[in-house]
Amino acid sequence: MRITRARGAAVTAAALTLTLTLAACSGGSDGGSSDGGGGGDVTAADIDAALDAEGTTTLQYWSWVPNLQPTVDLWNEAHPNIQVELTNAGQSADQYTKLQNAIKAGSGAPDLAQIEYFALPQFALGESLVSLDDVGLSDLESDFTASAWEQVAAGDGHYAFPQDTGPMVMFYRADILERLGVEAPTTWDEFLTVARAIKADNPENFIASIDPGDAGGVDSLIWQAEGRPFSVEGTDVNISFGDEGTQKFAELWDTLISEQLVDVAGGWNDAFWRSLDSGRYAMWMTGAWAPGSLETNIPSTAGSWKAATMPVWEAGTPANAENGGSGTAVLAKSENKAAALAFARWLSTDSEAVQAQVDAGLFPSTSSIMADTDFLGATSDFFGGQAVNEVFVQASKDVSSGWQYLPFQVYANSVFGDTAGQAFSNATPIADGLTAWQDQITTYGNGQGFKVTND
Repeated sequence: MRITRARGAAVTAAALTLTLTLAACSGGSDGGSSDGGGGGDVTAADIDAALDAEGTTTLQYWSWVPNLQPTVDLWNEAHPNIQVELTNAGQSADQYTKLQNAIKAGSGAPDLAQIEYFALPQFALGESLVSLDDVGLSDLESDFTASAWEQVAAGDGHYAFPQDTGPMVMFYRADILERLGVEAPTTWDEFLTVARAIKADNPENFIASIDPGDAGGVDSLIWQAEGRPFSVEGTDVNISFGDEGTQKFAELWDTLISEQLVDVAGGWNDAFWRSLDSGRYAMWMTGAWAPGSLETNIPSTAGSWKAATMPVWEAGTPANAENGGSGTAVLAKSENKAAALAFARWLSTDSEAVQAQVDAGLFPSTSSIMADTDFLGATSDFFGGQAVNEVFVQASKDVSSGWQYLPFQVYANSVFGDTAGQAFSNATPIADGLTAWQDQITTYGNGQGFKVTND
């Protein structure tokens, strides 16, 4: 499913500038809409009425998710008066570039778009998306997991229906750990011990890898350590990597890298999959959306893998983070807002639609399926008969609150590899690399009209 989820943000071109967020600073109209990003005159009653309206409305929907067409077909079959045309406009950053260009040009934008949570604030603060609060749909909070609902918030509104999430999970080679006589680590101290055992057994092997170009992966690990380096209130932004959680993350990974217990290498390439296939890497810590990628890329290892919740920093004190996930947003300039909102609501709340997306490889954001006994009890041959959804649901429940993305996170991610990433690649202090990243994105944010501090 998420073939390039982790890499999309890291390779974003710097040309994806902040004309959208500038509207929030200056009140300009570039990338915005006459209704200020709200729903105009659309009400909850209008959304329901659109389902029974005469004639045919055609909606344009952009998403990169493979195998999503069967879900769209379910809607089209049941709603002949609202037909949805699905377009793959490019993976992650490619789509956001096209979407921004179309919004600014005033033509060519879809009615709806799937937008990852890290990129949502940029479009929301640019007044380019319909606020669910403005159209009477903010009462849907209980339909979604707490972390998903929090991630579609920006400022005082919610700007997308949560579609999927990626609570972090530790996937590990049970055969390797069993051969070494070690248990799957439940704390980061135990993780370090297991990493050293793997290295002692074979100096060519690693417990895991870390991608020096993947800002999203590092953000998730900082989040999981209870770091909160970003805070946003309107156009006031604070960026500081000096908090306790971030420092704990940096110190641990300095040790892992200096002792060559983890491999500093790019992910999502042939070398990465070969390393997981051969056992050179014993673990992969990533989002709960990953099973499909493992099954597709390294089928020969079926039965050797298990899933577990992430190691914690203090035994008995669970804390977790998201790694990936996205929502379905309705564009403020859509001429078919009511119909688009009806489809987006259905996509994330209808049980048949949600199950179809689970079948396509997404990990859901909808709370009802998390309690479904069939979903929880489903076993996986790839994971040796383990009921992995039980692990994933617990991981979702453990996600801690309070994480915020920058309103220029897309840009920040694009320069991560040339700043913070260099510390990983060169085995220099990670704290210094994070400071370099902080300096560059602070300068950028201030240049775009935000008031950025480093308190």
